[in-house]
Amino acid sequence: MCEDDHAGIGRRAVFVTGAAAALTLGTVSFASAAGGPGPRTRTVRGTLPPGSPDFVYVPVEVPSGVRELRVSYTYDRPTLPAGTPGNALDIGVFDERGTELGGRGFRGWSGGARTEFFVRADDATPGYLPGPVRPGTWHIALGPYTVAPQGLSYELTITLTYGEPGETPRPVYPPSRAKGRGRAWYRGDCHLHSVHSDGRRTPAEIAALARAAGLDFINSSEHNTHSAHAHWADLAGDDLLVMLGEEVTTRNGHVVALGTDPGTFVDWRYRARDNRFGRFARQIRRAGGLVVPAHPHATCIGCNWKFGFGEADAIEVWNGPYTPDDEVALADWDGMLVASVREGRDGQGPGAGWIPAMGSSDAHRDPDTVGHPQTVVLADDLTREAVQEGIRAGRSYVAESSKLSLTFTASGGRGEHAGIGERLPVAPDTPVTVRLEVTGAPRCTVRFVTDQGVLFTSAPLPASGAGTVEWRTTASYAAYVRAELRHEAAAGPLPGVLAAFTNPVFLGRR
Repeated sequence: MCEDDHAGIGRRAVFVTGAAAALTLGTVSFASAAGGPGPRTRTVRGTLPPGSPDFVYVPVEVPSGVRELRVSYTYDRPTLPAGTPGNALDIGVFDERGTELGGRGFRGWSGGARTEFFVRADDATPGYLPGPVRPGTWHIALGPYTVAPQGLSYELTITLTYGEPGETPRPVYPPSRAKGRGRAWYRGDCHLHSVHSDGRRTPAEIAALARAAGLDFINSSEHNTHSAHAHWADLAGDDLLVMLGEEVTTRNGHVVALGTDPGTFVDWRYRARDNRFGRFARQIRRAGGLVVPAHPHATCIGCNWKFGFGEADAIEVWNGPYTPDDEVALADWDGMLVASVREGRDGQGPGAGWIPAMGSSDAHRDPDTVGHPQTVVLADDLTREAVQEGIRAGRSYVAESSKLSLTFTASGGRGEHAGIGERLPVAPDTPVTVRLEVTGAPRCTVRFVTDQGVLFTSAPLPASGAGTVEWRTTASYAAYVRAELRHEAAAGPLPGVLAAFTNPVFLGRR
């Protein structure tokens, strides 16, 4: 075993990847395979100071004849006063093709979920991509997520095993179509994590839980890796559409790439000030996916969304169990609807129209509930494209479980009719009847929300959970109407936890 020392910030070089500065440490070299059989190990130690760049690269010169690269790491985690950030160090690897922004050399990322990983031709740790360990300069990518005031001391152990490489398996992906029921309402959860990032469930366990939750579709969304894409083929079926994507986890917010082409990787190594997000949003759409900012008001470090919503196809307003940050996200989204009406942007399309809302569980492990909440989409069939079109058009509502179902419509006096995500083209003073029919919402209160605020609140629904609520209005009084179902408030003026909400029905001629 040999050792290198990257103590402090000595022996460093600063280079630019796209617009983001990064730190490159001294190169770690290995003897060639001609030096004899058996694994070779190098240990690298160093300390990163507070204020380190987002990404620190350790170059590793890989000679020819290597069968496997294995890396393990540790770092100090000092006890600190409450409110003082501690140490958290993420890890991943890029191969000899380089670390340029865009990820051509990307071979895997596990963030802070694992302390070791391996890559070889025939297999790799979840989160990493199998493939040959080719000669050249590889880079171990360290991500100092947070650094304590006294710095972050780390130790990397890099092991190369020589020998004949195995055969890289040809990836097989799930189909983009399930049996479906024609034009119908389909239930899905588009934000889920498995062992391929920081989840604790296997894809098989997630698929079983999705079926038990009554879901028709799900979306693979691992943090900063697409390694799970090739592990879903055997788990999809006529009754479950599995779409593929990624949770692009930057330091300035997370975005779900929803339903991209199989094998699509989206880079995350930029901040809002780098002005790079538009490039990768366009990449997501070119790959057939939707751009969905996730939990935009979450309070975890780096989770709050700072890229704006000009590129968004939809917004994840409700994430997991309903909490105050979801309430803030819902209010913020409603403000966007008001602005879109005021500015005449109540058509559709990123940057030009209103942005639909959706909800997902973001389930990682027990006791996280897959399908709580879920997005219920009116789609022409159970295919990737049809589900995405329904989400993009806002023909959807969000429910806490498959036990809750609703219909929400607006109608005029001459038989005009519009549903969720649609427009009722009536004159400003034409009477409009708004109608909500619901099952599975015992003792919930119905609220109709418009661009003028909450204009109607019902009495609680009966214990059976079924009921119909109507309200009369006009397009001059309400430019749009959306429905909320809330559980009884615990105390005071609180509106109660959401049980469901709909995207709006717009009223009036454009």
